[in-house]
Amino acid sequence: MQERLNGYKAAPDAYKAIMGLETYIKKESGLDPALIHLIKLRASQINGCAYCVDMHVKEARQHGLSEQWINLLSVWRESPVYTPVERAVLEWTEAVTRLADTGAPDSAYEPLKAFFTDAEIAKLTIAIGTINIWNRVAVSFRSQHPLDAATKAA
Repeated sequence: MQERLNGYKAAPDAYKAIMGLETYIKKESGLDPALIHLIKLRASQINGCAYCVDMHVKEARQHGLSEQWINLLSVWRESPVYTPVERAVLEWTEAVTRLADTGAPDSAYEPLKAFFTDAEIAKLTIAIGTINIWNRVAVSFRSQHPLDAATKAA
């Protein structure tokens, strides 16, 4: 697979706007960083974005999330690793990421209310939307993730 376009070089102002959302989510939203990792990694898996999966797995490791937590994310419903809060966020992440198929049903929304304020639910939803923007850009332009040194040598 070959990169189609370097979107940052082609439209730096558009990337700057997306980075504004990214900065807000990471630094100003007050959301638990583990939940942000959860959202980014799961949405990226669903959207088939190798660039983002590679990045977010590495970031989750750097922030101390366990290998088991990372490795079982694609099968979260079958694993007891995830807390009730994480499960609510995962359900919402999947519903919003697959919006055309799900319509963001009440069954995915209602569990959030047990753990989050309206403001926090709004911020979680914006975090989901932000990673979906990145996924759509990276997949559409065939952005290539960097190869690790060990992979290059093999």
